[in-house]
Amino acid sequence: MTTATSSPAPLTQSQHWIGAFFDMDNTLVPGPSIEIGFFRYLWQDGIVGWGELWNSFRYALGHMPPLSLSPLRRNKLYLLGQDVSHIERLATEYVELFVWPRVASRALGRLAHHKQAGHVVAVVSGSPECLVRPLAEKLGVSLVFGAKLEAQLGVYTGRVFAPLPYGEGKSRHIERLAGQYNLDLSRSYAYGDSPGDFHALQLVGHPFVVNPIRGMARIAKQQGWPITQWA
Repeated sequence: MTTATSSPAPLTQSQHWIGAFFDMDNTLVPGPSIEIGFFRYLWQDGIVGWGELWNSFRYALGHMPPLSLSPLRRNKLYLLGQDVSHIERLATEYVELFVWPRVASRALGRLAHHKQAGHVVAVVSGSPECLVRPLAEKLGVSLVFGAKLEAQLGVYTGRVFAPLPYGEGKSRHIERLAGQYNLDLSRSYAYGDSPGDFHALQLVGHPFVVNPIRGMARIAKQQGWPITQWA
């Protein structure tokens, strides 16, 4: 079993039945989660504070498995009661100022290759859709699956609609997309960095582990998946 440290071979043209599915955090955008950065951005503006942080921490304590961020992915209590339109404006501003400059140049190259080949390109991320969509639009990607946040009367409830595009939920979104566009997953591509992308990577014939974290390099070696760095 070998692992590759370079990008895959050039793609052939006009393969419209093939998909290319990109994770966002630490894949297209190397480094820490964009949602963590957005929380800091809201904190600095005084939009959120210690009360919102405590609510999230208390919820996580009551719904763990230990050392897991899964409860916080499925609930956004720091946004509870926040005006949707205001948060969306701030999210777009944050992405423009702080996320877009972090997109890896090699990621841009891979996106360009897939587009030129006529592949169906999608961004599938567990981060909130209000963050994922503005960046995907700047990348020229129209198929976007992020965490959909529930709102009532124009304010967030703190809950997230299922399925969350993370873990098995991510693979469900990809399977649905494959059915909609009649994609051949055995000839499709997926890019991800962590165990949360494992199910999505398993679905496709060409999985690539990018900037691996949380034991993903070991998993990639076990599976025989190529590893690449988009730093």
